[in-house]
Amino acid sequence: MRIHGTTRCRPVEVFAAEELPQLKPVPNEVFDIPTWSRPKVAPDRHVQIARALYSVPGELIGRRLDARVDAHTVKLYWRGELIKVHPVVGPGRRHTDPADLPAEVSVYAMRDLNTLQRKAATHGTHVGVYAAAVLEHPLPWTKMRQVYRLLGLVRRHGAEAVDDACRRALDAEVIDVGLIERMLTRGAGAQLPLIPKPSPTASRFVRAATDFTVRRPS
Repeated sequence: MRIHGTTRCRPVEVFAAEELPQLKPVPNEVFDIPTWSRPKVAPDRHVQIARALYSVPGELIGRRLDARVDAHTVKLYWRGELIKVHPVVGPGRRHTDPADLPAEVSVYAMRDLNTLQRKAATHGTHVGVYAAAVLEHPLPWTKMRQVYRLLGLVRRHGAEAVDDACRRALDAEVIDVGLIERMLTRGAGAQLPLIPKPSPTASRFVRAATDFTVRRPS
C-alpha cells in the first residue's frame, strides 16, 4: 500500500479515518437543473412559461422579465431583482395571485379593455357583444386572452362564420369561447349544450307541501 512522500501516511487510511466521515450521503434525486427564459408581460398581467400562465405584480405590462423555472417553483426577476415566486403548474393552467391585480379599474386598464372590445365589434355585432360578455367579470384582465382567442378564430374562420356562431351561443346564453371554436370546427350543425329536461316519470314522485305537514294533537 502506497505511502505518501510528504506526510508519510497511507492515503487510503487517511481517507477512511478523516475524510470519509465528513462526506455527505449521495442524494436520492437527480440535481434539478433550472431553465431560464424571457417572457413578456401581457395586458392581463400574466406571463406565459411552458404553456402555463403566472401573474406579475406592478405596472410591467409590455416588459420582458427573466424567469427561472425548476421542478417546483417559478421565479420572476425584473432588472435583477426577484419580484415574484409561484409554484409550478401544468400546461394550460394558470396561477394568479389576486394581490398582483389592480384593486380598482384604472384608466389604463379600462383603455385596454375598451380597445379590445371595440376591435371585436369591428368583426360583427354579435362578436362584439360576445366579447363584452366574456369581459364582464370581477377581474376582466384575466379574460382578455379569451377575447384574443376569439379574434384568432375570426382570422382562421372569417368574421361572418364567427359572428353567426356568437349569435347562436348568445341565444343559448352560453359564454364559452371554447364552444365557439368547437362550433366552427365541427360545422354549423354543432349542437349547443342544453339544460336537460326532466324525465316524464319524475312527476309521479312529486307530493304537495301539505303532505309534509306535521299534524299535532289539538
